[in-house]
Amino acid sequence: MSAAQQLTNLADMVRDRAKTRGNALAYEFEGRQTSFAEFDIKPDRVANALIALGVKPGDHREGIRFASNMCPSKGTMDIFVEPVLPHPSLVIFGASPVAMSLAAQARELGYHVTLAAPAADVAAEPDAHVIVDGFALRYLNDARRFVVVSTQGKGDEAALRAALAIKAEYHAFVGSRRKMAALREKLVAGGSEATAIDRVKAPAGLDLGAITPEEIAMSILAEITVERRRGQRATNPAKSKD
Repeated sequence: MSAAQQLTNLADMVRDRAKTRGNALAYEFEGRQTSFAEFDIKPDRVANALIALGVKPGDHREGIRFASNMCPSKGTMDIFVEPVLPHPSLVIFGASPVAMSLAAQARELGYHVTLAAPAADVAAEPDAHVIVDGFALRYLNDARRFVVVSTQGKGDEAALRAALAIKAEYHAFVGSRRKMAALREKLVAGGSEATAIDRVKAPAGLDLGAITPEEIAMSILAEITVERRRGQRATNPAKSKD
């Protein structure tokens, strides 16, 4: 919603109520009730009365100085509402080089990052908002959520099982299709739903020909961006003249 659509104008509200519910009570002061119809015309009555008396801005009458309204709004008030939304959440299982690079790059793109891995597997301090020892997550950021398993041989099955328990728009596994197929059999045998496992993207990321951990992480974030921004970008119907 645009700022213009979020605009609330008190004067317009009073005029609208005066037309549709003119006899409704607008306010009560010292025992006197004023309807919306009266409230709407009262400023005009005061202004017309002052004009009839010849009062001008800056005049002094009986100890009263009639000042000119210097505000460009002339007494109206505009209220603008700017929504503050939570950052999207990226949950990473594992402390592999890809996982560490993914956490660092995701923070630069404005994600709230949670990294979960056994402390023994973490060789360096992850660049994440929340670091969890192990794969058991208790609290997660309440926002749009994306989950990536990048254990790469260290607790793959346990991490995938924990990832499947998280409600998210995107689940991905950093590994080959063959490896994911082998893990799928174990997960199904352990009671995981086959339909949920089949929604896990493996291998994770867009096919950009990535080789290094940093490039693989970038390809995963590119794929997440596609999901995150789906339907948000307006298409331009105008055809290119080139």
